[in-house]
Amino acid sequence: MRLQALIATLIGVIMFSWSHVANADALKVGQSAPDFKLPDQNGKIHTLEDFRGKWLALYFYPKDDTPGCTEQACKFRDDLHKLTALGANVVGVSVDDTTSHANFAKKYNLQFPLLADSKAETAAQYGSLMNLGIVKFAKRNTFLIDPKGKIAKIYWSASASRNSIEVLEDLKKLQKL
Repeated sequence: MRLQALIATLIGVIMFSWSHVANADALKVGQSAPDFKLPDQNGKIHTLEDFRGKWLALYFYPKDDTPGCTEQACKFRDDLHKLTALGANVVGVSVDDTTSHANFAKKYNLQFPLLADSKAETAAQYGSLMNLGIVKFAKRNTFLIDPKGKIAKIYWSASASRNSIEVLEDLKKLQKL
């Protein structure tokens, strides 16, 4: 357990240090969100089109069952009813496989899709891939996508502890426009 925490900390430091380097040419607010076609923890395939007509909080995270990723997922879980009341869905994405996602979702009672981006293509399309050669991780970035499929807000290097609250606050503001 101690080694896992150390690895998670090192990954966090590396990701924080490099977080803005790859974002220079990344997506911008107002652009169409890149499509995806990925399986969730139950093997169900999801695409961006599945969420057309609703808001989508698409969050990328490094690794199932690590401290920061667990905190972020549980915060979204705890705020899920508030988000759905505002017409939003929550979807997590990492490069972990469906089995890892299923275990993570079951352990923490996560009631939203966790998509397995095992080829790391979707994370790359969203400027959210940390490629360290033989090891790849998704960066902790979140995209709030509007009902028409456009990016409404981007949270680069999202805070694990505040991300769901920030999404809620911004969703309320954006819906007033």
